[in-house]
Amino acid sequence: MIRDTLKSQIQEDTGQAIVSTRRASGGSINQAALVELENRGTCFLKWNTTADPDLFVKEVKGLHLLRSVGTDLIVPEVIKQGTYGNGIGYLLLEYIKEGSAGAASSEDFGRQLAEQHKIKEEQYGLDHDNYIGKLPQSNSRHNDWTEFFIQERMEPQVKMGLDSGRFSAGITSAFQKMYRQLPDIFPDEPPSLLHGDLWGGNYFFNTDGKATIYDPAVYYGNREIEIAFTHMFGGFSSGFYSAYNEVWPLAPGFNNRKDIYNLYPLLVHTNLFGGHYGRQVKSIVQRF
Repeated sequence: MIRDTLKSQIQEDTGQAIVSTRRASGGSINQAALVELENRGTCFLKWNTTADPDLFVKEVKGLHLLRSVGTDLIVPEVIKQGTYGNGIGYLLLEYIKEGSAGAASSEDFGRQLAEQHKIKEEQYGLDHDNYIGKLPQSNSRHNDWTEFFIQERMEPQVKMGLDSGRFSAGITSAFQKMYRQLPDIFPDEPPSLLHGDLWGGNYFFNTDGKATIYDPAVYYGNREIEIAFTHMFGGFSSGFYSAYNEVWPLAPGFNNRKDIYNLYPLLVHTNLFGGHYGRQVKSIVQRF
C-alpha cells in the first residue's frame, strides 16, 4: 500500500522508525494511511502521485493559519510535509480519532465558525495562491468582493471548463449577464477568514464531540460563500445554522444568493469530475 521509498523518506524526515501502517480513507483526491511512529504514535498520512507537491505546501500554510486564530475548532497539527521518489508530495498530520456529535456539538460548531469568520483582513484574497481539491485557486487581493468573486473564483474555473470542452462557448455570455447583476445582489460584508472548502466531507466530530476541520482552501472572503458551501451535498444540522446566526446573523435574502455562491464549488466539481455538475452550473447561471 505505501511504497518503501515513502516509508524510508518519512523515517528519514522524522527521525523515527515506522512501527506499522494501515489503510485509511483519503477522499477522492489523495491516497491515505495511518502510520504509527516509534515515539509519536499514530499519525495520518496522505500523498498524491498526480498532483503538484506544492498542493501540500499550501495546505500546511492553511492549517497553520486556521490553528493560529484561537477558536475552539480542532485543526490537525502538521508533523511533516515533504517529497519522496521523483518529487511526489506527502503530508503527515496529527491523527484525530473520529467520534460522534454530543447534544451541543453542532451548535458549538456553528458558534465557533462564526468566531472564525470574525477574523478579518482589509482585502479579499490572501498573500499566496493555493488549491481547492487539486485545482489551483487564485487569491490575488481585491478591495471589492464582486470583483474578487468574478476574477478569482468564476473566471479561472469557467476558462478551465471551456478549455477542456466541458462547457461550450455560449456559456460565456450567460456568465457576463449574471456578473452585471452581482453588485446589486451581494451584501456588503468584510473579508472574513474562510476555511474555503467546508462541506460535510471536510469535518467530523472528535471523541469529545468537538468539530474537527481539515483539507482547507483558505482565503479571506465574504463569509456567505462559506455558509452557502455548507448547504451543498445535504447541508449541516439546523442547530449549526441557528447557532451561527445567534453569533453573527446573515443578511436578509441569503437563501436567494446561495446558489450564486455555490457556482464556485460546482465549477470546481465540473472541472474535476464532469458529469451532472456542469448541468447544475448552466441551470443556475441561466436563472440570473
